[in-house]
Amino acid sequence: MEVYLDNNATTKVDPEVYKAMEPFFCHIYGNPNSLHKFGAGTHPKMVEALNYLYDGINAADADDIIITANATESNNTVIKGIWIDKILNGNKNHIITSEVEHPAITATCKFLESQGVNVTYLPVNEEGVLEASLVKEHIKEDTALVSIMWANNETGKIFPIREIGAICKEAGVAFHTDATQAIGKIAVDVQACNVNYLSISAHKFHGPKGIGALYVQKGYELTPLLHGGEQMGGHRAGTVDVASMVGMGLAMKLAVEHLGYENTEVKRLRDRLENAILEIPETVVIGGKDNRTPNTTLISIRGVEGESMLWDMNQKTIGASTGSACASEDLEANPVMNAFGSDSELAHTGVRFSLSRFNTEEEIDYAINVIKNAVNRLRNISSSYAYTPKDHVSQL
Repeated sequence: MEVYLDNNATTKVDPEVYKAMEPFFCHIYGNPNSLHKFGAGTHPKMVEALNYLYDGINAADADDIIITANATESNNTVIKGIWIDKILNGNKNHIITSEVEHPAITATCKFLESQGVNVTYLPVNEEGVLEASLVKEHIKEDTALVSIMWANNETGKIFPIREIGAICKEAGVAFHTDATQAIGKIAVDVQACNVNYLSISAHKFHGPKGIGALYVQKGYELTPLLHGGEQMGGHRAGTVDVASMVGMGLAMKLAVEHLGYENTEVKRLRDRLENAILEIPETVVIGGKDNRTPNTTLISIRGVEGESMLWDMNQKTIGASTGSACASEDLEANPVMNAFGSDSELAHTGVRFSLSRFNTEEEIDYAINVIKNAVNRLRNISSSYAYTPKDHVSQL
């Protein structure tokens, strides 16, 4: 049996989405910016796809949703756009973010630091959540942007976006959120949360890879990251991938329709897997069980290296992760666990399991059996675990 439990890294394309995309490769293939019938034929479906995106995040008609290649491009567009408009050509020089953001945020902020920008990286609490009060404490007169993720990609922890949005609105500071891990798992409402910019990536909610979107509230337009043609109203140059745009729109519609299932059945399967692993001594859910997306658990198993655990599971065709796939080639300790203050040993033992609506109970039961056998084998050959003193008190 093959069991895919790495849906925070990417998801399978929903067959319905694939079917909707198919005609736009060989049948309805005109450039949407062309005036002839081949180009004009793509527009109704593009409009429909955009409407699904607007509805999915409750964007206002006056606001913009710009089609991008992925959330990484969306994040770069916001941060570098703010840098150009508010810092290089304004009187601001400060950005606030958190220590546990996706590398698409932290690496871009590090680049801006190399250009003289002052960036504050706020710590998370013992549960792995950024407290909104910290944002308020660190906003200054020269703060140009606050960028905080909606949900953490490794723990699934949900951040207080509504409270942070209200703080930023009161302070007159632009607020961006990377909602990549929130779409399709929890309700996302940009108007209720006073969000000015929001990034998404289609492949995280059963859409195609290589396409994302950036929500821009009216009045918060930025200098484009890509210049060239007048596509997307001049906000993002380049011929639109119509097939992928159609796929992303429908994937958003289906993701919203399945939110109830996600928060009942997917959560039930996640909890079934999690509780079975927690029956093993000296295991813990990093950050605790509360306030999470319904599909995600990051579990630390003392005495078991995360990479070794992945190897054993892979031999039984189970896919999981030790953290963000974008940093999977880096064998440094999990940065999220480091941010929690985990000791050096625990920081290497986290394994992330992330489910989707396509997982089944049979798959979860198979995974539980494989995981328990793997833990038993790996602990038996672990010198650090085998020789732990009998009176040792676990920090778990």
